[in-house]
Amino acid sequence: MQRVLTTLGCALTALLATAWSAVPPTQPARPATATATTVRTHDGPVRGAAHDGHRTFEGIPYAAPPVGRLRWAPPHRPTPWSRVRDATRPASACPQPAGEVPGGSTEEDCLYLNVTTPDGAGPARPRPVIVWLHGGGFTTGAGSSYDAHRMATRGDVVVVTVNYRLGALGFLAHRTLPGSGTFGLADQQAALRWVRAEIGAFGGDPHNVTLAGESAGGYSVCAQLASPGAAGLFDRAIIQSGPCTGRPDRPFAPSSVPLSTARAAGADLAAKVGCGFARDVPACLRRVDVSRLIAAQDTDQQPAHATPLLPSDPAAAIAAGRFHHIPVLIGNNHDEGNGWAAGIVQAGHPVTPDTWPDVVATFFPSPGQAKAIAREYPVHRTDGGPVFGTVIGDADFACPTARTDSLLAAHVPVWRYEFADEHAPPLTSSMPPFPLGAPHASELPYLFDLGGRPRDLTTAQHRLADTMIDYWTRFARTADPNGPLSPHWPRQTVLSLAPDHIVPTRTTQPRHHCAFWNALG
Repeated sequence: MQRVLTTLGCALTALLATAWSAVPPTQPARPATATATTVRTHDGPVRGAAHDGHRTFEGIPYAAPPVGRLRWAPPHRPTPWSRVRDATRPASACPQPAGEVPGGSTEEDCLYLNVTTPDGAGPARPRPVIVWLHGGGFTTGAGSSYDAHRMATRGDVVVVTVNYRLGALGFLAHRTLPGSGTFGLADQQAALRWVRAEIGAFGGDPHNVTLAGESAGGYSVCAQLASPGAAGLFDRAIIQSGPCTGRPDRPFAPSSVPLSTARAAGADLAAKVGCGFARDVPACLRRVDVSRLIAAQDTDQQPAHATPLLPSDPAAAIAAGRFHHIPVLIGNNHDEGNGWAAGIVQAGHPVTPDTWPDVVATFFPSPGQAKAIAREYPVHRTDGGPVFGTVIGDADFACPTARTDSLLAAHVPVWRYEFADEHAPPLTSSMPPFPLGAPHASELPYLFDLGGRPRDLTTAQHRLADTMIDYWTRFARTADPNGPLSPHWPRQTVLSLAPDHIVPTRTTQPRHHCAFWNALG
């Protein structure tokens, strides 16, 4: 089963890789007329770049390079500098295989962040701050892939995008390593501490910080909501396609795993790279070349709970009300699973009436569950791929998001959306085997220019993008996304987001078979 699931995950990676790679994220397009601007932080001065209406400061270190003895160690403060540091280009992405980052990365000196702020003199009051955590299954991604100038200028906010350690370097667990299984989450907290201390110099309000993310980044927000170490580090939360109640026994959606499971994976990695029987396993692993670690790591990475940073599974903590009680904006896309299903079909795994029972049994190995799912979601002659996409989306995103919403709403204000543009711009130049609708990550071009270039949007889609940015940034400003120029967003419903059709609805749970999934367990 693991071989098949690995194939499926790789299929989606291949399908989505070109979404960010039109312009390499380490060299984003910049206007030729940009001029330098300097800001002084506690660690030293940084010189960014001024653009048409906004300023960017890229590649600012928020922690020391996690190399040598600091590989698999909690993040340390960076070494201060006295000369003006160039911040006109992003730093290297954290180590990862090729995909979102063209050619991948083997550079461990990667704990940097990027700041985008509206141009001109600061307002009478500091601007709200949105800290963005990228997705990528905890194995790929970079903060510099997300050009945030549209959000910053339209919403009059400061946006911070963050690199954090990924894969085995971010989530390796071993009994002799303090912080095992959560180094990447610790990096995120270090970045949030930097924001509290430094963002005032960039015109941001250190007392009004919204932590936001998508997919693995969204699940990271869930983890930080449940982490004692994140207390007081952010004031609101935005969770996109990263429901806090996901399950580790189902692939595709992010989740956390018990520390014992993470340690078993760490032991397996050590054996693969020749350190399994070393007297000092961590010391041996620290001598292994990073490219060898990337090649040996599991394609499926999750943070570990039952750890000091994450004492409980976020799903359990939120169900018990043990999380930071702050306002939350949360949602999913209407067709989350279609990208995976399309990748599966394109990788040579057709979904037909004959193959459907085996596909379901691979995804849900419990025989009783597989038969029930096949009955609930029948496959006819030509619709196998979309049906499988619907199963993935309903089981792993739509219904867990609904459950997360209900658990959070028992304690805090929650606004829930469903992105439903069935003609969203494709995230890949390849031709999918069936229309994808609004799949996983398709809302991102409405908020950011991915890879440094804007997506082709229709006039109606541009209006939707503006409205979404207005909702997101008003929530960051006031903890309520509503405003006089946008359709009203009631807290008790789900706001469906589609071009020229932004409406509250109460039909998302029946449409996604949530009663079935809740009964299935």
